[in-house]
Amino acid sequence: MLIRELRENRSVKAIILNMLLAAVSLFVNGFGIYLTIQANIGAAPWDVLNLGISKTFGILYGTASIAVSLTILIIDILLKEPIGLAMFIDAIVVGKSVDFFNWLNLVPKAESMLTAVPMMLAGLVILAYTQYGYMAASLGCGPRDTLLVGLAKRVGKLPIGVVSILLLSTATLIGWLLGGPVGVGTLICAFGAGPIMQMAFQSVHFDATHIKHQRLQDSCKVLLSHSGLS
Repeated sequence: MLIRELRENRSVKAIILNMLLAAVSLFVNGFGIYLTIQANIGAAPWDVLNLGISKTFGILYGTASIAVSLTILIIDILLKEPIGLAMFIDAIVVGKSVDFFNWLNLVPKAESMLTAVPMMLAGLVILAYTQYGYMAASLGCGPRDTLLVGLAKRVGKLPIGVVSILLLSTATLIGWLLGGPVGVGTLICAFGAGPIMQMAFQSVHFDATHIKHQRLQDSCKVLLSHSGLS
């Protein structure tokens, strides 16, 4: 009964616990991103964009990431795609988590492929398992994933995989033009993240397609109804 309540976010307690789950997962997710950047062989497509903006405007990675995430979130809203509470957590926590680990300077930049590739793969594994924790909260997908689905719905007969490649290519190109790092690591992230995530999900018997994410308005209804404000 409790598990079902948590999965469906039917109470204030369930929503708060799942918000904490999403926040912790996304904080650790930031460490995974930090490792892929420290691998120093080219960043993931969206991170190429974030790092390019950071370099061009002289701002922190996290600030650039928040700006990109909120911009995409606005586009998602304009596309009338479903929005969840966790999307706002995603937009803020991940970028600032990377800034935090940069501040701690826990892992030096890799100086050879022998250390860079394992570091990159370790980061992708962390990203995969934290994505599981984040999605299990059932409070909405990330802004970028929502954008991908929204665009795929509107481009006719193009497969979602092609739409994904076009979207990632656009982010990479803009980021590269702004000075973001593109390299073999970019290719590893672009083509390796999906299979690694699939293996991680299979290892914990998680099927993302079975998750029914709660929309923002429904979460608000639950929170308001239990506060006596509805």
